Amino acid sequence: MKNTVRFFAFLDLLSIFLLAKQFWGMITHLNQIPDQLVSQVKVWLTLFLFVLLFVSAIGLFLSRKFGFIAYYVQFPFRLIVWVFSIGFITFLPELLNLSDAWFNALFKVCFIAEFFRLYYTVQIHKRYF
Repeated sequence: MKNTVRFFAFLDLLSIFLLAKQFWGMITHLNQIPDQLVSQVKVWLTLFLFVLLFVSAIGLFLSRKFGFIAYYVQFPFRLIVWVFSIGFITFLPELLNLSDAWFNALFKVCFIAEFFRLYYTVQIHKRYF
C-alpha cells in the first residue's frame, strides 16, 4: 500500500510538471483574464489546485494524513478544471499523430481513472488512519 501512495504522489508531481507552464502563463497574465465569471473561476481554481498539488504530493510521499485530505479537497476541482492524475496520456494522440477519436477515448479513461484513484485512496486512508 505504501508503494501505491508513493505512486499517487509521483502522479501529483507529474501533474505539477505538466501544469507549470499553464500556471506561469496565468500568473503573468492575471490582468488579461476575461471578465466572465466562468473564466475567472476556472483560473482561480487552477491556481488553487496547482498549490494544493504540492501539498498532496508531499503529504502522500510521506504517507501523512494531510496528503490524503489535500487530495480529497482537490478531487472535485480536478474534475472541473480537467487536471487528471493520468492526464498525460491525452498527449499520446498528438505525439503519435493519431485521430481526435483517440483523444476523446483517452480523456474518458482519465476521468474514470480519477474515480478509481479516489476509491483506492479512500481504502488506503481507512486502512492506515
